[in-house]
Amino acid sequence: MEPFKLHILGCGSALPTLRHFPTTQVLECRGKLFMIDCGEGAQLQVRKAGLSFNKIGHIFISHMHGDHCFGLIGMISTFGLLGRTAALHVYGEPSLGAVIDFQLNAFCRDLGYEVVFHPVDTTRQAVVYEDRSLTVKTIPLEHRLPCCGYLFREKPTLPHIRRDMLEFYGIPVSQIQNIKNGQDFVMPDGTVVPNDRLVKPADAPRAYAFVSDTQYMPHLAERLKGVTTLYHEATYADDNLEMAEKYNHSTARQAALVARDAGVGKLLLGHYSSRYLDEQVLLRQAQEVFPSSRLTSEFDAIDL
Repeated sequence: MEPFKLHILGCGSALPTLRHFPTTQVLECRGKLFMIDCGEGAQLQVRKAGLSFNKIGHIFISHMHGDHCFGLIGMISTFGLLGRTAALHVYGEPSLGAVIDFQLNAFCRDLGYEVVFHPVDTTRQAVVYEDRSLTVKTIPLEHRLPCCGYLFREKPTLPHIRRDMLEFYGIPVSQIQNIKNGQDFVMPDGTVVPNDRLVKPADAPRAYAFVSDTQYMPHLAERLKGVTTLYHEATYADDNLEMAEKYNHSTARQAALVARDAGVGKLLLGHYSSRYLDEQVLLRQAQEVFPSSRLTSEFDAIDL
C-alpha cells in the first residue's frame, strides 16, 4: 500500500511546557506532505522529525488561536531562506488571510515564491483540496471562535493485477491497464478469461479526521462515519469537565464517545492541558468507552 502516515510534531495545548509542543501535524500521502496546524516551533520539529520542507505544499489551519498558528510565519520565512520557488497553499478562516498579508509585508518581502491563501468557511462541510488520490474536507466545530477540523480521504484505487495469472494465460503487458479497468481477457482461441480471475481487490481507501479544539459535539459522529483514524482533542479529564464546558473543549471521555458513535478504526488523543503531568488518566478514561484509543506524543509516526 502507498504510505499514509501521520507525523505528530506537537500535541500540547496553549500553555507551553517542557514536555509538549503546540499542535502541529504532518500527513504523508503518496510523496506529498500536508501540514495540519502550525504551532510555535513547527519548523524546528520538522527538522527534528527528518521531514522535507520542500514536500510541504499545503498547510491547513484550524483556527486563530496562537497555539495552532504562531509557527506559520516562521515556516513561511524558512521556506524562503531555503530557496523555495513552488507556491505554498495555506487554508484557514478568512481573517487569517489579513494576518498573513501583514506579516509578509513586515517580515518576508522577498520570499521568492508565492503564498496562496484559501479562505475557509468553518460553518459548513466542503471540499477545500483535491488531487488524483485525495480529497480534503472541512469539519465544522464548535469552539470560542470560528474553527474547523479537516477530513483527509483517499480516493478508491484500481484492483491489483495477479501476476501469476498473467503468466499462466500469457497475457501481454499492454493489456494490464484494460484489465485493471475491469475488462475480461479474450484468448487467441476465443476463450474468455473473466476479470475477477485476473485481479485482487484494491486496497480499501483510508481516511484521517483531524478534530481540533471543540466542545463535545454528539452529532459530530455522523460526519466521521467510515474514518479509519480519528484525532480528537482531549484537553481535560473528567475532573475538569466544567473547565471543558467553560472553554469549549472536550474531555478524553467525550472524544471517545465521538469515536465510538462514529465507528472509527482508532482514536488518537492530544491537545493535553498542561495541568496533567501524566496523560495516562486521559487514556484510561477514553479506553473505558473506546478501547482502541491511544495517546499521541511528539515524533510519533503513525501508519494510518
